[in-house]
Order: sequence, then C-alpha cells, then structure tokens
Amino acid sequence: MKTVAIVQARMGSTRLPGKVMMKITGIPMIELLLKRLACAKELDQIVLATSIDEENRLLVDHVIRLGFACEQGSEQDVMERYLRTARKHQADIIVRITGDCPLVDSALVDQLVREFKSSELDYLTNTTPPTYPDGLDVEVFSFKAFERACSETEDAYDHEHVTPYLRKPGEFRTASVSHDEDLSDWRWTVDEQEDLAVVRHVFEHFAPDLHFSWLQVAELQRCRPDLFHPNRHITRNEGAAMGTGQKLWKRAKQIIPGGNMLLSKRAEMFLPDLWPSYFSKAKGCKVWDMDGNEYTDMSIMGIGTNILGYGHPEVDEAVRSTVALGNMSTLNCPEEVWLAEKLIALHPWADMVRFARSGGEANAIAIRIARAVTGKDKVAVCGYHGWHDWYLSANLGNEENLAGHLLPGLEPNGVPKELKGSVFPFKYNDFNELKNLVERHDIGVIKMEVVRNMGPEDNFLHKVRKLATERSIVLIFDECTSGFRQSFGGLHKLYGVNPDMAMFGKALGNGYAITAVIGRKEVMEAAQTSFISSTFWTERIGPSAALKTLEVMERERSWETITQRGLQIRAGWQSLAEKHDLSISHWGLPALTGFSFNSPNALAYKTLITQEMLAKGYLASNAVYVCTEHSRPVIDHYFAELDSIFALIRECEEGRSVDSLLRGPVCHAGFKRLN
Repeated sequence: MKTVAIVQARMGSTRLPGKVMMKITGIPMIELLLKRLACAKELDQIVLATSIDEENRLLVDHVIRLGFACEQGSEQDVMERYLRTARKHQADIIVRITGDCPLVDSALVDQLVREFKSSELDYLTNTTPPTYPDGLDVEVFSFKAFERACSETEDAYDHEHVTPYLRKPGEFRTASVSHDEDLSDWRWTVDEQEDLAVVRHVFEHFAPDLHFSWLQVAELQRCRPDLFHPNRHITRNEGAAMGTGQKLWKRAKQIIPGGNMLLSKRAEMFLPDLWPSYFSKAKGCKVWDMDGNEYTDMSIMGIGTNILGYGHPEVDEAVRSTVALGNMSTLNCPEEVWLAEKLIALHPWADMVRFARSGGEANAIAIRIARAVTGKDKVAVCGYHGWHDWYLSANLGNEENLAGHLLPGLEPNGVPKELKGSVFPFKYNDFNELKNLVERHDIGVIKMEVVRNMGPEDNFLHKVRKLATERSIVLIFDECTSGFRQSFGGLHKLYGVNPDMAMFGKALGNGYAITAVIGRKEVMEAAQTSFISSTFWTERIGPSAALKTLEVMERERSWETITQRGLQIRAGWQSLAEKHDLSISHWGLPALTGFSFNSPNALAYKTLITQEMLAKGYLASNAVYVCTEHSRPVIDHYFAELDSIFALIRECEEGRSVDSLLRGPVCHAGFKRLN
C-alpha cells in the first residue's frame, strides 16, 4: 500500500499572492513545510501538485531542486489535479496537505495514517469537527474512494476544494480524530499578511530548529500569546466561504487606502462581508463576478455612468475604432471640437466648453474660472460637488456643514485651514438662507445642483438666477449627475433657467471617462487668465465615446425611457410597502430613484435586501440608477423576488430580530473612514 502525501500549492493566491515562496527565517515557506513533512515515517512519497499557470514556474523549479516530485494541472479544478497526481505516482493512500500550513506536524500525520491503515475507512481527518489549531489539517483517504468521488460529482465547489464529496453523509466510511482540548480558535495557517507575521514569530522563536512539534508551538502560544495576536481577528476557514472578489477586497484594503478609489463602490456600502466587490465582465444590465456568477444590476449601474447599459455595442465600437487609430498624439484630437459644438447646440445660452475626465475635476475647473472672472473667493454651495479642497473646506471647523448635501461624515483632514470661511452651504429651496449669505458675505459664485431630492418650489431657481444677475454673481449648475437623465442635456432646460456655467459627467460617455464644463463666453474666457491644464484631458477615447453616446441617446430618446421606468420602479416599491404595511420615503430623480424605510432599523433593512437579493442573482439595495436595458420584464422579475424580502421586513417590524437574519455586519451609511 503506497502512501503519497500530495501538497497543493500555487503562487496565485487571491489574498496573499506568492505566499508559498515568501521567506520565513530566510527560507521559502514551501521549503519549510516540505522539510517538516519529510520527517513523517508513514509516507512513501511527497509530491507537490500545482497548476499549469506560468507564474508557478519559480515554485516548481525550487521544489524540484529540493528533490521532491512536482506535478502541474488545472488551476481551478484542484480535484482533477489531485487525481492525475495520484494516478501517476500510483498512490493507494492519499494524504492531503495544503501549502499554506508550514507548521504541519509529521508526528500528527503519522498518527492519522496509522489509524487509517488499521481501519476500514475511506476517509479520515482531524478537521470535522475541528479541535486542532487551524494549520494542522490532515486528510487521509483511499485512492479508490477518491476516484469514485471524482466520477460522481460535477459540483464546482467539490472540484475546487477536493474533498467535500468524500465527507457527504452516507456515501463513504468516514471518521475524525479529535484532540482532548478544543484549540480550533488558534490560527497557524497562512492566508493573510497577519498570518505570515504569526508564523514568522514561531519559526524565529525556535530557530535554527525547524522540526519542533506542534505541542511546543501550543506551549509557546500559552506562554507568549502576544506573538499570536496579529491574526486573532480572522475566523477559521474564512476563505472557504468567500468568493474570489471577497478575498481580493480583503487583499486590496491592505495595499490601497480604503480598498479602492471610489467610496460608493466599497463593499462596506452594500454588504461588508459578502459583497462580490469585483467584476469580470458587464453587458446590458448584467454583471458577472470573478467566479462567473451572473447578477442583474438593479443598483447603481456604475454609479450612474451607463444610461445606455454596460457595453453598448455602438459606443464600444467607436472606442475600438479610436484605439485602432491612436488615442494620444502630439496633435489634438478633432473629436473634442465636434463634441464642444454638440454641447453648445444643445445649450444655446452657452458659447464655450472645457473638457476633463472626472466630475471632481470639472467642478474644480468651474470654480477656478468663476473665481477668476469675479475676482472673489467666496462661494455659496448647495449639493455635492466632489472631493477637492475648495469644496471640502466648507467642513473646516464643523464637519457637519455639508451633512445635508451628501452622505454625512466627510472629514476635511489635509485641507488647508486658511480656506475656512471661503465656502458656505445653503439648503435647497431656502432662498432666504441664500439671500442672507449673499448679504453677509462677499459671495462671488453660487454653485448648486438643479434638483436635490425634490424639485424647486416657489420659483426657487428663478429667484436664484435673478439674485445672481443683480449681484454680478456667477451661477453654476452642477449637472454631472443629473445631465441627460430627464432631458437631452441639462436638467435646467426643463425649468427654463439658464446658468452662467454648467458641468456634465457621469453618463456623457456611457462608461468612458469624459466630463465637460460649458458656459457663457465672457465667463469661460477667464480660463485663459489662470493655469488649468492636464495631459489626459486631451486623450481621444472620452470625446469619441461621448459623441457616439449622444448620437444614440438622441435617436432612442433615452431620457424618456429611463424616466418612465424609474417612475415604474418607484411605484413598485410603494406598492410593496403598502402590501406589507411598511412606511417608506422616496428620493431622487425618477432615473436615479431610491427609497428609505421610515424605521430605526432602516440601514439593517437595506442590508437585508442586499443580502437576500444577492442570493437571488441581483445587485440591489434601496436605489436603482435606471438604464435603457432595464426592460419591463427585468423590472417585473425584480419585484417578484423583492416581495418576499419586504415580507421578512414586515416580520421584523412586528418583533422578529433583523440581526438574526443578517449573515454579516450592517452596511455603512456615509462618507466615513473604512478600516
């Protein structure tokens, strides 16, 4: 009976890439594992099983130099990799060891192999239930049983994790070895940087001895618990329950402040521990995660960037043509002239245009130009206008100044304190507040969103326009979000009020980076009196995408479609709320529609919706940014699935604990630091 230990390892770990070759006391981790395992007397051979991916070449070469056999197989189908390895090396008994367990104990391996040989079992482990520290996992099973398991299961989970089918109740003769003390909360495996720190502490303590026993490590943890503190927050087998995107998100937060570049896309804003976080492809209103799971996006659609849906064929083809011809050159791209002419034609009050690539940039450009033309520093604002110093300075001395204009919690750390008193927020529809600001301060610029969560009342916009004209104040409408949602151009066109400047972004390029600042000539020419310039404002993809996007929008009258469907969605939420006797409040433009539960548990209910709808194949929360791909059948199916979740929320309103239904933390509510 030949007993072969198969060690699975690869360089492409999602959470800690290259971990098996990371050095501990100057020795690669995989080498420490193999040398410790080689002391097992019951093993006839040790074979490393890795994937065929080229990134594993360094690992393969190193293991072969150490004198161990090495086999390469499927990256994802680890079960098939094991089967091929076992067949080639004529294994009768297989011992499964994972490459992230450098503290593997040869005596423990021998104990399980001896017990297996003396029994009539198909499978023996020390992990079900776990009582040994995580990192001492050993599984022993017969080749015959494993071959049968491989032939009977096609489940992707079984093929990724190798042995779950062998543990299927009633199928095989199984048993487990337990320790007399439950130490399963101790973590000695390596999946994260914190795990690596713990294992390094252990090997450094015992150096130069590599062959200390697990019992000695246990004694060390009792005597020096501080050495084991770095990873104490990580739960056992956390990775097995996590998707590839969730693992990558944990990794990202170690190397990217906050995890990504946009707070609104962070997992904590949706489902902190369960959100798939990353996509592999997107088309129409469908998104696929990194594990190939398909979701219907009934959420924020790329933060409102894709009115025509993801991957619109005409827009993408225009971009591909641009790439083929060249995106950058010493010379300028003609598309920016054609796009400027198109935007001016849509807004006859405007004469000139400047382009950028993000909404924050466009807002900063507009403020710079407006201050240059008026010669005044002070700005009155209403709405959300980005992250730049000029805007965030409103929170200097009081971070709640902007709380009514966006998600609360924006911290002005890093904003020069000398900017305090240069920006003054005012509430939408409160004309007297704005008028008082203008009378008390030397306001040179009024910047505002055309509509907040409700439309103008009592001729609010007309009064603002009149005030700005009378006081020679530059009036700027921020249409980065609202543009092209309810009209073909700026939302201000519906109200018959023209600003001096306006910005467009988000939907202008249907997912490609392009923003625009338009304005009257006497205002815009002040840009020449200041330095406003950037290399990538001159690339060609953005303007090309915008021109084609505008062409498709105009032909299909997309703003009418998304407005109508947004109103349908809003009515659907209200109908469900009434059906289940729940109180909700609606907010946003019809095409950027959202609702909130009027309950102290509103955030928990929002989290519950996201959790349950994710399981049903939807990216969803309490808002939908509508695109033309949100057809009536898509919307109807969404509400059919949402109905049962509203019923659950009704039960919670009647006393059932919503916390008992959540499988992780409640989502975050605002712009605050995410650890």
